[in-house]
Amino acid sequence: MRYEDVYRRSVEEPEAFWAEQAEAIHWNRAPQQVLDYSNPPFRRWFVGGETNLCHNAVDRHLDARGGQLALVGYSTETGSVREVTYRELHREVNTFAAVLVSLGVGKGDRVVIYMPHTVDAVFAMLACARIGAIHSVVFGGFASKNLALRIDDARPRVLVCADAGSRGGKVIPFKPLVDEALARAAHPPEHVLVVSRGLAEVPKQAGRDLDYADLRPAHEGAQVPVQWLESNEPSYILYTSGTTGTPKGVQRDVGGYAVALALSMWAIYDIRPGQVMFSTSDIGWVVGHSYNVYGPLIAGATSIIYEGLPTRPDPGIWWELCERYGVRTMFSAPTALRVLKKSDPSHITGRDLSKLEHLFLAGEPLDEPTARWISDVLGKPVIDNYWQTETGWPVLTLMPGLDMKPVRLGSPGLPSPGYRLRVINEVTGEDAPAGEKGVLVIEPPLPPGCMSTVWRNDERFIASYFSHFNELLYSSLDWAIRDDDGYTYILGRTDDVINVAGHRLGTREIEEAVSSHPAVAEAAVIGVHDEVKGQVPVVFATFRQQGDGHRNAEIAEQMLQAVTQQLGAVARPAQVYVVSALPKTRSGKLLRRSLQALAEDRDPGDLSTLDDPAALEDARRAIAQARPGGGSGPHPE
Repeated sequence: MRYEDVYRRSVEEPEAFWAEQAEAIHWNRAPQQVLDYSNPPFRRWFVGGETNLCHNAVDRHLDARGGQLALVGYSTETGSVREVTYRELHREVNTFAAVLVSLGVGKGDRVVIYMPHTVDAVFAMLACARIGAIHSVVFGGFASKNLALRIDDARPRVLVCADAGSRGGKVIPFKPLVDEALARAAHPPEHVLVVSRGLAEVPKQAGRDLDYADLRPAHEGAQVPVQWLESNEPSYILYTSGTTGTPKGVQRDVGGYAVALALSMWAIYDIRPGQVMFSTSDIGWVVGHSYNVYGPLIAGATSIIYEGLPTRPDPGIWWELCERYGVRTMFSAPTALRVLKKSDPSHITGRDLSKLEHLFLAGEPLDEPTARWISDVLGKPVIDNYWQTETGWPVLTLMPGLDMKPVRLGSPGLPSPGYRLRVINEVTGEDAPAGEKGVLVIEPPLPPGCMSTVWRNDERFIASYFSHFNELLYSSLDWAIRDDDGYTYILGRTDDVINVAGHRLGTREIEEAVSSHPAVAEAAVIGVHDEVKGQVPVVFATFRQQGDGHRNAEIAEQMLQAVTQQLGAVARPAQVYVVSALPKTRSGKLLRRSLQALAEDRDPGDLSTLDDPAALEDARRAIAQARPGGGSGPHPE
């Protein structure tokens, strides 16, 4: 099949196309209508069809592959390995579901899951799906304030948590964070179910807090019937990070999501039953939901659930797992690769990666230097993805399982089936011609798998995503450029634009230019207030090898020259700060707004998701040194 033919049919004959794709999953009751778009921008896919995510991920595989590995839980934090077959997964999920039912959880009830990236968390998610409960996974380690906000919005009947997580060998107790969140929350759950790993003491409140290990024996061997759900009923709520305003509860359906994942697993990720996928994401994020848990299991594949850092015990750990389990498709983030770029490539090249066919990346724009480096080292196709929590699966990608098109460095590729993409001039609302920057939008109805609405807030759904243009269009809030062949290049968030004396500059463009210097490991560009120009770009950069102040200043000047040559003098950064690490969230996203606040002498804001506090302090030190009287440092302007 040609990609062009499949894509064209998906947007010109969407009902016929998606009816065919729906045959890939099990329906207890067949859909009565493929698409209902009578209430734009809300749409309903596979109306009247009854299905269940847990059944599609677990039960239907038992006869054909009950003895095959479904999950490999591998933790370098605890030094443990747990291999779970589909038959064992079925047993564990039924047991967990029975415990939840005993606590009064049923169809439509919400369950907040606050756990590290372990197979136990996967059991909890699938148990909710089995009984028709709506799970809301909150990234383990989120501060109590953030957890409380999500609890009050979701209003769960039960909260499931671990005793602790671990990062870099440091134990992070979870239960005290949960207790504080519940003290803050206006709508705390009736029960807290603690899955203990033996890592930390668990303070308990009598009557509310229960230990899973105490309840489990009474429910071993339980057979909990699957709750069949109409295709458009909610499967889960996943909150956006909340960098601006209160977090939005992205609500996902059941049937459309299952169908989209089934298509994506073979067409995009080139995974069939029995093959192995390794996604390095955490279940607290959308990639973890789609491609650590539901996608691979719906496909009858094996999924590796990894807990730990990419550099511990050494930078070869991910590639060791690829070798050991015969990983076919790996999925990671550019940030992780930029960390690994600082290490000896022999950690990768020294492993037998003969079964590894593809490396996919998503989560943030992939800069060309990093893409080129990992492509050269791996000798395998490196495919960028572009998508959002809201979409649930890739918007832009290449599709090796269907028809592999050439990789173009810097571009995540072409539209996935069903996505009617346009690039719109933000002023005129007209389609931007090839090579001209605009806002990436999706023409509704959104395809299966995308969000249904914002949880309990249809008005916010419309205001956040469909109110930016005169016509009804979903705004990605990302700048993009399309080339003559339809490849799309993401330039950064529309709210990450720097306005320098009336010139609008995307941070991504400057980062690409800065990162082209061979000494640069990673760079972040922000806009800082300037009395004359309105804003000026400022660079925070880490180098592959730390040098002395003089050498750092030389490199900084060369970086600035590269920007001037590639983008013009207007884009030349006013300042380069050399730091040992960039401040990031535990999911790997750069805390740009915090850097901006520091550079402008403002409060850096909520730092509850900060991975390494030392990185922010290093940035603060670099800024102080560069100021008049603050000491030496590269500050070319």
